[in-house]
Amino acid sequence: MGIPEDLLFFEQSLHDLVTKYEQFFLGLEKREPLKLLDTVERACRKYANTNISNTMLKFRYNSLVASFNTHKQKWTRINRLIEEGKYSRDRFKMAMHSEHPDKKQPREAKGDTKVNELYREFVEARKACNLPTSSITPDMISAAIEKQKPLISSKYNCNSVEFKVVIEDGKPKIKARPKQ
Repeated sequence: MGIPEDLLFFEQSLHDLVTKYEQFFLGLEKREPLKLLDTVERACRKYANTNISNTMLKFRYNSLVASFNTHKQKWTRINRLIEEGKYSRDRFKMAMHSEHPDKKQPREAKGDTKVNELYREFVEARKACNLPTSSITPDMISAAIEKQKPLISSKYNCNSVEFKVVIEDGKPKIKARPKQ
C-alpha cells in the first residue's frame, strides 16, 4: 500500500476509534477499545520518521496525528475522571441505578393538581441538575407554597400568586409571581 491508502486507513480507523470511545463513555460498550487504539497508534507512527514529499499528503498526515493526539488526551482525562468517580454521566447513571424499581414513589399531595404539577417539575429539574430527589415530597412543596402565598399577597397587594420552577446557577428554585 502507498501513502494515500495508508492515510485513508488511518483516517477511517481514527473515526471508528472516536465512535467506539464515545460509546464506551456513554456505557453502550463495556470495554475500552484498546485493540483499535493500538491499531491507530501503529498507523500514526508508520510515517513519523519518514519524509513525505507530497505536501498535501504531509499536511493530511500531520492533521490526522494532531487530531489523534487531541482525542487521546481527552480520553485519558475522561478515564481518569471515571476512575475517580467524578465523571458526570457516570454519576447520573449511578444515581439512576441506585434507585430501586421496587421503591415506592413519594405519594402525591391530595387535592391541588397545581401543587402536584409543580412538584413533578421541581423533581425533574433536580434530576436534570444531577441533584438527589429522594428527600423532596409533595407535602414539602405544598407547605412551602402555603407559607409563602399570604406573605407575597400582602407584600404586593395582589389576589393570587403563581409559582413556577426555574433553574438558576445550576440549582432548581421555585419562584413566585404575584397576579392581579
